[in-house]
Amino acid sequence: MTGLSSRRRPVVGFAVFTLLMVVAFAGLGIWQLQRRVEKHALIAMLNERLAATPGMLPAQSQWHSLTPAKDEFRRVSFTATYAPLPDAMVYSAGSAVRNDVSGPGTWAFLPARLADGSTIVVNTGFVQNTMQDRAQQDRAVRRLITGDPVQLTGYIRFPESAGTLTPPESVAKRLWFTRDHLAMARALGWGEDGKAVAPFYVDLEQPVPENGIPKPGPLSVHLKDDHLQYAITWFTLAFAVVIAFRVWWRAQRRA
Repeated sequence: MTGLSSRRRPVVGFAVFTLLMVVAFAGLGIWQLQRRVEKHALIAMLNERLAATPGMLPAQSQWHSLTPAKDEFRRVSFTATYAPLPDAMVYSAGSAVRNDVSGPGTWAFLPARLADGSTIVVNTGFVQNTMQDRAQQDRAVRRLITGDPVQLTGYIRFPESAGTLTPPESVAKRLWFTRDHLAMARALGWGEDGKAVAPFYVDLEQPVPENGIPKPGPLSVHLKDDHLQYAITWFTLAFAVVIAFRVWWRAQRRA
């Protein structure tokens, strides 16, 4: 009896370990399937927003209630006048939402004034190979500042946060590495006249300058959707663990 009990202990222990591994791997597979459903819903929602007819820019009284979850990528149209103030460059090595953009280059951010005096920061588009050439972007952006109101159409976006490895901005070069338009506004005096700066910025879709610089354009969704592959991998691992236990258990019975 003592020998039989001693043989059962490793079998029970390995069986418990196998069960835990199967539950863990199967749980991860189910989680990936749930993520896939959520990702498809997100893609559908973003595609719907990006394809919608442009609406009015939210009034200043509504700005505090806007959130990325319900307002990011909303398509809007409004009239504004580009302010004769310094622009900012944001370094880019490409874009996850623009098929027509490849780096290196910079996004040209410029403040625009609404009729009530408040400021909307506009990403006026991509300028290629300008990270070290401030003069090139100055020439491109200067053409936009005519003093006349312009009808602008674009997408509501919210500021990014810098990561641990993100290089610091260079205020002297007016060069940033994250799309934090509020930090640009503080550093470059875009709101020093006491008028409000919107908590969001606008990715410009149109109009396109005659020379195409800066280069605005429509956005499109390109989110990775590998969740089904990951789910199959986890389920396969769960099945492999079961097979391994069965082979080991048979070997124990023959011993």
